[in-house]
Amino acid sequence: MKALADKGITSPFPIQVDTLPDTLSGRDVLGRGKTGSGKTLAFSIPMVSRLAGELSGGKRRPGRPVGLILAPTRELATQITATLEPLAAAYDLRVTTIFGGVSQNRQVSALKGGVDIVVACPGRLEDLMKQKFVSLDAVEITVLDEADHMADLGFLPVVTRILNATPQQGQRLLFSATLDNGVDKLVKRFLKNEVLHSVDEANSPVAAMTHHVFDVDGVEAKRKLVERLASGTGRRILFMRTKHQARKLARQLTEAGIPSVDLHGNLSQAARDRNLASFSAGEARVLVATDVAARGVHVDDVQLVVHVDPPAEHKAYLHRSGRTARAGSAGDVVTVVLPEQRKDLAVLMRKAAIKVTPVRSTADSAHVLDLVGDIAPHVAPAPKAAPASNGGGGRNQRPGGAQGGRGGQGGRAHGQGGGARRSRSGGAGRPRAASSTGGGTRTASAGGSRRRQG
Repeated sequence: MKALADKGITSPFPIQVDTLPDTLSGRDVLGRGKTGSGKTLAFSIPMVSRLAGELSGGKRRPGRPVGLILAPTRELATQITATLEPLAAAYDLRVTTIFGGVSQNRQVSALKGGVDIVVACPGRLEDLMKQKFVSLDAVEITVLDEADHMADLGFLPVVTRILNATPQQGQRLLFSATLDNGVDKLVKRFLKNEVLHSVDEANSPVAAMTHHVFDVDGVEAKRKLVERLASGTGRRILFMRTKHQARKLARQLTEAGIPSVDLHGNLSQAARDRNLASFSAGEARVLVATDVAARGVHVDDVQLVVHVDPPAEHKAYLHRSGRTARAGSAGDVVTVVLPEQRKDLAVLMRKAAIKVTPVRSTADSAHVLDLVGDIAPHVAPAPKAAPASNGGGGRNQRPGGAQGGRGGQGGRAHGQGGGARRSRSGGAGRPRAASSTGGGTRTASAGGSRRRQG
């Protein structure tokens, strides 16, 4: 209780009230709660309590955890660990996180040192199982979080193999917004006499959210509107469909004096962590993301989510939107729509069970200014470095800003031989000609590069 109180958590959320009696008694549970409903604590509390109590097996053993939590993304796994660790530490339980995209050496060292609970993404966990660095034969409690997203990402075959490696008599808790795409087969195969707890209907909108649809005339009006929406004092998450457009918009906003970072599949894990830390700490007020972040980012006090590019289907809309209005707080969700997107958006909103009337909008509309609220102070981008002398052939540099762009990663050199070379860094560089912030139906972006999904 002290660990929870230290985090400012003094009263439970509905899914916790509903599930805790069954999870604490050892029952298998199927939990269906929308994002932001408090389900991380709903499975963390009973796992820690039971492993430290009746299931305590004495000395921890290298590579043989007694608790396992599976998550679909690195970001979600990391943030589950952040919630779980203070509770586990109160009972002297050791937690480690396992995911791909980074060297496995530290993860292997942690396993060899002895661990009680593993929070893992399926792919890397199976790799370590094949290498005999971890065995699941001692697992007492298994949690599968966001099983529907596991299915969307094609992880269910790996998840099935992992669950087969855990003892049949162990307790299993499965949380999923929906039971389609094979999730129902997982439930039937691995849960025994499970208790169903559903706080809300699957994919229902969060009540504390206010939804807006801002109808714009064209790409230039959209660009100005998006910049206005990003200019407020609170945290904002702006969603794009492609990695290129996310990177580009983060750079453009930073150049406009709005510190922004990007999050998408092309970033290294170090860059992802750095950008998320900058956003969480308030150094960057705006996170520009592709759908890779829709399930994995859990940052408190996100005031506004903007669908700069409307998603392709309604489940993605709801999961993106769920980055605000979390755990009972309020938040606003804006979808910016171009004329050619209106019909598709109407279908999406109907499937999402959201009733909202589109409003013709510009960056200076009264309702837009009211939603944005106070404008944050302008933050000048990092100054450009003076051209460096290189003796023979000259070299022109385009230095990057401290934020935005490629998450602080180095640029690419163009040209070879004795001629001049021009380098481009990943940050906010030399301003380019104004271009679209990314209409959802466009198939080409600046420079003729082909659109790739984030």
